[in-house]
Amino acid sequence: MAKTQQKTSNGTGRSRGADQQEGSGRSRDLRDSPMMTHLLDALEKGTDVGHYGRLTFAMIARHFLKEEKLVDLLAKQPEQDEQTAQALLKQVEERDYNPPRRERILEWQEQQDFPICPTPDDPSACNVYSELAFPEEVYDNINEFYEEQAAG
Repeated sequence: MAKTQQKTSNGTGRSRGADQQEGSGRSRDLRDSPMMTHLLDALEKGTDVGHYGRLTFAMIARHFLKEEKLVDLLAKQPEQDEQTAQALLKQVEERDYNPPRRERILEWQEQQDFPICPTPDDPSACNVYSELAFPEEVYDNINEFYEEQAAG
């Protein structure tokens, strides 16, 4: 895959410059993922997205948004504030959680009221790995994990 020029996020979920990585069809713009648009819209309105909605959002958005913007969005949640939002983000970063796969998102969705994936019946929906272009470190972590699993 061709190396692409790094773009700078403006903190809103939209990146400056070209939105797609060259040749990959994946975007650096969170709003190019229907699920992330769904979560962003709900968070901006203060709609309770549930624990797993917040976790999913933090695990994905930390690669695209400035920390200040991410914390601000999470702090708008019921029974949340800036301190709890920062604690969630810190936990995700310290454990270096990879963005969840579609299957995990659907499992989590079953455990709460808010639909993280707005179109769960669509088999191609809510697969952020096919929609968004994550930093290379994310793909490296995933490859390392599978190599360790194969080695036994």
